[in-house]
Amino acid sequence: MKRKSWSEARRRATPAPPALKRTRGAVSRAAGGEVELRQPPPAAPETCLRIADRLYFAILCQKPKSGAGNTHYFCIDDEFVYENFYADFGPLNLAMVYRYCCKLNKKLKSFSLIRKRIIHYTGFDQKKQANAAFLIGSYAIIYLRESPEDVYRLILPGSVSYLPFRDASFGTCSFHLTLLDCFHAVNKALLYGFLDFSTFDVNEYEHYERAENGDFNWIIPNKFIAFSGPHSRSKIENGYPHHAPEAYFPYFRKHKVTTIVRLNKKMYDAKRFTDAGFEHFDLFFADGSTPSDTIVKTFLNICENAEGVIAVHCKAGLGRTGTLIACYIMKHYRMTAAETIAWIRINRPGSVIGPQQHFLMDKQAELWTEGDVFRAKLKGNRKIAVTRILSGVDDISINDMRNRRTIRKDIELYSDEDETNCVTQGDKLRALKSRRQSKAPASSPLTWLLAMLVSTLCSIVIWWIICGSLLPSLLFCLDGLRK
Repeated sequence: MKRKSWSEARRRATPAPPALKRTRGAVSRAAGGEVELRQPPPAAPETCLRIADRLYFAILCQKPKSGAGNTHYFCIDDEFVYENFYADFGPLNLAMVYRYCCKLNKKLKSFSLIRKRIIHYTGFDQKKQANAAFLIGSYAIIYLRESPEDVYRLILPGSVSYLPFRDASFGTCSFHLTLLDCFHAVNKALLYGFLDFSTFDVNEYEHYERAENGDFNWIIPNKFIAFSGPHSRSKIENGYPHHAPEAYFPYFRKHKVTTIVRLNKKMYDAKRFTDAGFEHFDLFFADGSTPSDTIVKTFLNICENAEGVIAVHCKAGLGRTGTLIACYIMKHYRMTAAETIAWIRINRPGSVIGPQQHFLMDKQAELWTEGDVFRAKLKGNRKIAVTRILSGVDDISINDMRNRRTIRKDIELYSDEDETNCVTQGDKLRALKSRRQSKAPASSPLTWLLAMLVSTLCSIVIWWIICGSLLPSLLFCLDGLRK
């Protein structure tokens, strides 16, 4: 498809919008499905936005009428659905972005639709509007190579507005993540090589994000994995499947993980990782809280000195884990706090919670400065070993005895004993994730039983046919031959 610039697309005349038939009853929400219309894009109060030559995005008050013509409508509101923890509703994860882009590319290249306008429409549910806009905006950035600002301006004409995304905590939201933040995150992920759909394995992503399969996600390919904390042994507790450290060894070895960082209380013996050849570090701080400066600097130093991939976990692998990985991204890639939070949530929904969001906003300028110092040292003297390029303006080393004493004091402030006898935020989030993922295959045992009954019935019928008609004839023939 030949791509035209945004300014050129704006200059071109948009087809005159037709009036759609309205019912006298209440306006219905747009449902999923794909239909075709003869008419061009609809008019206000509905909205239709031109994205490219044949690609449009529309907000409709009701499902379009079916019919043949030069327009093809489709909706993904009920196909790609965000699995929330509490009041969070997006953005949709990386697998859904990938599947949407494949779906849209297939339509744009389809021979039967080659002369039709392709209109992705959504209904009046504001949460689904935001996710639909996120998908088509991400497509424009990834495949049409448009800037985040241009995409954002195009999907915000007139009175149209979109709900900002929120965190996965329970209660009032105090930090809003906008669509523009998400678009910038996708754009910078492309720029820095975090996002490459030519090598992305969507089946692997969807498999390992499930609680029963390990509950982990890549945040930066070949650098960071965020995962739910292992347990002393594999078991199911409060509906959540725990995995022993050994369950992760095959995948970690295959993907060159060398370093494990634990942020929560000790649920397993670190020796099980170290005996298997992994480095293991403990940087405890309380569930739902923010890390001290010493913990941040130590974490950065560990990551900058690691020879391979770093796998980071807390209890659920969302709040504390996402916060410290975000610090690394902000320092080394100069992404804003909002862009970093957006990218981590696109990869691992539910990450960075409550006060951790404001903590990252407050740390942004400091981490950018530390990143500038780090890069200046590397550029100024490339002969200096990476292990000697220390984290931050206040140089520290993980091998320094004085620093180890400081870390020990900080760890004492965040005693893991506080998590032993109470249900923490991480426990609640893990239980919610396990419960929501178990809903999808809930009907599978019944389906399996029905299939078995049908199979058995068919076998009985076939056997009856053979025994009731073919078998007597066969016996009669054999008896004739014998005589």
